[in-house]
Amino acid sequence: MKRRHFLELSISAAALAITARGADNSPTGGQRAARGFRVGAHNDRRQEDLLIMGGRFDLKLSGRDTGGDLCIYDTFRESKGGPALHRHFFQDEWFYVIRGQFIAQVGEDALTLAPGDSAFAPRNIAHAFAMVSEGEGQMLVLFQPAGSMEDFFGQMAKFGKEIPKNQEVVMKQLFVDHGMEVLGPPLKF
Repeated sequence: MKRRHFLELSISAAALAITARGADNSPTGGQRAARGFRVGAHNDRRQEDLLIMGGRFDLKLSGRDTGGDLCIYDTFRESKGGPALHRHFFQDEWFYVIRGQFIAQVGEDALTLAPGDSAFAPRNIAHAFAMVSEGEGQMLVLFQPAGSMEDFFGQMAKFGKEIPKNQEVVMKQLFVDHGMEVLGPPLKF
């Protein structure tokens, strides 16, 4: 199956699961976009430049569009590394690699991810990932439900583009404020 078709199928399946869920616990009060829209390549849904953790995060689908059910970022990474080991109390997280090589730890499982590979990190399960290849990497990151992840990334952008040293200490309260818990340092590779 071609990567594009796999991605379209995966996103469609997530959308159907959200629709079937039916409950509205969203911070947007369940308000959804009234019509379709297009977000171009290398563009952000809100025309923001979020330079975070060694790269750029482009919001492609906002929780505001989905009644809080889902948000998707297209991330472009220029440097190796990634976030501290953490867990989300309210969001599942899904990663889909487009370019580059990544490693991910989800619970006790160490996963190697190449273009076309994906990984799922269920809520309440410790996880972290890191780009391990040279050059630019690209990975889609999906959060379901969206929760306050968009605000989290907006706040993270204030730390600057580079991966903060000692991020597991420096960002601990930011994680707590957004329904997450830092459990350890970033992955070593």
